[in-house]
Amino acid sequence: MSKGAYCLVMVLGKNKRIEIGKLGKIQFLKGYYCYVGSALNSLEKRIERHKRKEKRLHWHIDHFLKHAKIIDTIKIETDKKVECTISKNIAKIADDTISGFGCSDCKCSSHLYYSKKNPGKLIKCTLKK
Repeated sequence: MSKGAYCLVMVLGKNKRIEIGKLGKIQFLKGYYCYVGSALNSLEKRIERHKRKEKRLHWHIDHFLKHAKIIDTIKIETDKKVECTISKNIAKIADDTISGFGCSDCKCSSHLYYSKKNPGKLIKCTLKK
């Protein structure tokens, strides 16, 4: 079983106000989103869980995925904690940050980023550097 970090590239088809657990209701714009997560036990199982429609709502991303569609997944296999470094790099190329999303266990301002255009290829290029 591999471990590491991952990016979920998602699309939200229309502007929508979504209840995100303890963060409350957040207004999301139509467009693309990138979520950065980690799985230091099983990377594949974590990504498969995110793709499932039926699941217990545990993380912020679970609430968001009730409304958005995953269009790409990017895996970074490593035994090091690189989630926050990746998140900070994606923040530099994103159009906006969803403050407080998915980062309750670290010092990052967010782990979810908004883009007007599909950021998938740009993210992959950024990660190769």
